[in-house]
Amino acid sequence: MRHLIGLDVGTTAVKAGLLADDGRMVAVAAEEYRLDHPAPDRAELHAELYWHAATSAIGRVLAATAVDPSTVAAIGVSSQGETVTPVDARGQAVGPAIVWLDNRALAEAREIGERFDAAAIYDATGVPAVVPTWPACKILWLRRHEPATFAAASRFLLVEDLILHGLTGRFVSEGGVACTSLLYDIRAHGWWPPMLEAVGIGPERLPELIRPGEVAGTLSASAAEALGLPRSVLVVAGGMDQGAGAVGVGNVGAGVVSESTGGALTVQASVARPDGDPTRQTPVYVHSAPDRYLYCPVCPTGGMALTWFRDRFGGEEMARAAVDGTSAYDLLTSLAAEVPPGAEGLTMLPHLAGAFSPEYEPEARAAFYGFTLRHGKGHAVRAILEAIAFMLRRNLELLEAAGAPATEVRSHGGGSRSGLWNRIKADACGLPVVTLEGEDAALRGDAMLAGVAAGVFADLGAASAAAVATKDRYEPDPAARPAYDEAYARYLMLFDAVRPMFAPDRT
Repeated sequence: MRHLIGLDVGTTAVKAGLLADDGRMVAVAAEEYRLDHPAPDRAELHAELYWHAATSAIGRVLAATAVDPSTVAAIGVSSQGETVTPVDARGQAVGPAIVWLDNRALAEAREIGERFDAAAIYDATGVPAVVPTWPACKILWLRRHEPATFAAASRFLLVEDLILHGLTGRFVSEGGVACTSLLYDIRAHGWWPPMLEAVGIGPERLPELIRPGEVAGTLSASAAEALGLPRSVLVVAGGMDQGAGAVGVGNVGAGVVSESTGGALTVQASVARPDGDPTRQTPVYVHSAPDRYLYCPVCPTGGMALTWFRDRFGGEEMARAAVDGTSAYDLLTSLAAEVPPGAEGLTMLPHLAGAFSPEYEPEARAAFYGFTLRHGKGHAVRAILEAIAFMLRRNLELLEAAGAPATEVRSHGGGSRSGLWNRIKADACGLPVVTLEGEDAALRGDAMLAGVAAGVFADLGAASAAAVATKDRYEPDPAARPAYDEAYARYLMLFDAVRPMFAPDRT
């Protein structure tokens, strides 16, 4: 039996999984880290933590399964997007990783947005709006505000690039993770010269480019020793976590829509062309699947909104969970289950870290509206769950207008563990929600891509047939639709009403 390792480097944790050649996920391990927030608009991490967490997670998976290391054929790597790290010629960080959630480059984003025609940016990069998230804005911020760090940087790497370098010694990237950098041309599949010029760098300060799913190399001597694996193990570029996750739920062809409620909420639809949306509102990524693109609306705070509430207001539930071994999330959602659809008039805007698709308001803030003396903790939790479902509905409507309608939604990410949340999404959106066996879609997708590259699977169709299996299906309840339609209308009206407060200088 041959084995494949999937490695996904997320915002707050690295996960590793071991997939057997019959499609079974044998084991999964995770290593967490905590972001630094030195200012309200900043999010950073010591870049070395990514590598230490990755090697630790892989080591734990191998130790837990006691597989023969010689049976490991390949490692597929995916990561969060947009987090950028300046490194020296050896690949050592010369500054912290500026995480995708970081909004410090607001002025630089506005400058780039004013310099370029919005249609030209969308046609080249697939990005509908220039916001501080994109690495081009972050690099320009470093050039303006930390010139010593900018000058010391031999290259600027995304998180997948860091791990690929650690594993192979090569500076290499691919369009699946680079496509939201503002630096990458999604049609030409190369760096976009006009934006490089605007930021003040040349292509030599970025990694060499390959295609998603290609082999980046084999393990270096130091990486092989650190992992206890043969040097012959192939290292495969899996793309951004969204593309790898889409592969991992079988979303590689037309007509399939998936969503991931992890820290963020993302929606994915596989498409053959990057120019299907004449309104230029739908984000277009390079898919991890070969010769495909991915419509991929992103909302920064998805499951993170529930985590925030748990950490700030769920002390009682966390204490109970620590004693009896349950989940604080389950205790909170059990309170929400006692509240009817619409949360009895309580509405939440979940924009704890700005708003992306389709509003693109980086200065947006979260809000609860409609509190009365009747409302309690369960109502607040219910309003959070419904707010994420309404963001999903909003973006499904966007995809339908762009020519990618959904007949069902394949759900993955941590939020898919909650039956109540899946039910709310199905009822609020009026579509079946399908969950898959094994929650870690990106890991499965990474391993599937690695398996195709190593010849373990003939193609992604064969990999999907072996590894992707349906778990549960939630059909929408027509009786609940009127309450959700009313609550959705309140959600939209609330955003429109408070939007002028997010950026009063524009009013």
